[in-house]
Amino acid sequence: MTYWPSAAVTNMLDWLLQVDQNVFVWINTTLANPLFDLAMPWWRSRSLWLSLYALLAIIWAWRFGRRVLPFMVLALIAIGLSDALSSQLIKPMIGRLRPCHEVALVDTLRLLVPCGPSFSFTSSHAANHFCFAWLVGSAFSRLGRWLLPSLLVWAGSIAFGQVYVGVHYPLDILVGALLGLTIGWMCCRAYQKLGYRYPQ
Repeated sequence: MTYWPSAAVTNMLDWLLQVDQNVFVWINTTLANPLFDLAMPWWRSRSLWLSLYALLAIIWAWRFGRRVLPFMVLALIAIGLSDALSSQLIKPMIGRLRPCHEVALVDTLRLLVPCGPSFSFTSSHAANHFCFAWLVGSAFSRLGRWLLPSLLVWAGSIAFGQVYVGVHYPLDILVGALLGLTIGWMCCRAYQKLGYRYPQ
């Protein structure tokens, strides 16, 4: 027997997607300004942050030596998991087109970067950066209560850039962020349950 969603559920989903599209248009066009046009394509660049992550790993290795190795392995596993779930499982399963491939938006969309061929939901950028923010915020929380909120704002700014440049909807970002935070939290819990300690 085949079960179909009720009319109320279908209407609710249609309404949610319409709101999502409207918010996208507001961020992508209404908030447009020369400063963001210049900064956002660079700020959300994967190559930029991969380079900085590599530099951070070198600094950790210099500062903590072998003590940081288990945490670095944890970070690789957690981010690899968040990326695989977002890119390899959820995106093909949902199959939502990116806004830059959406015919209904062709006359209004401002595309500031190349539009990738992959699907839109969820945002792997958001999942990976929020996962990283949770991991680092948890591991180095002794530096101060400001660290984790600051990292979440930083991850959010990168995710916002994905909407601004025209390659993701806000809902892609929101669910991607929740996915990354959940995986980061679960991996941190498993790390501690296994008896590992964060580098001191």
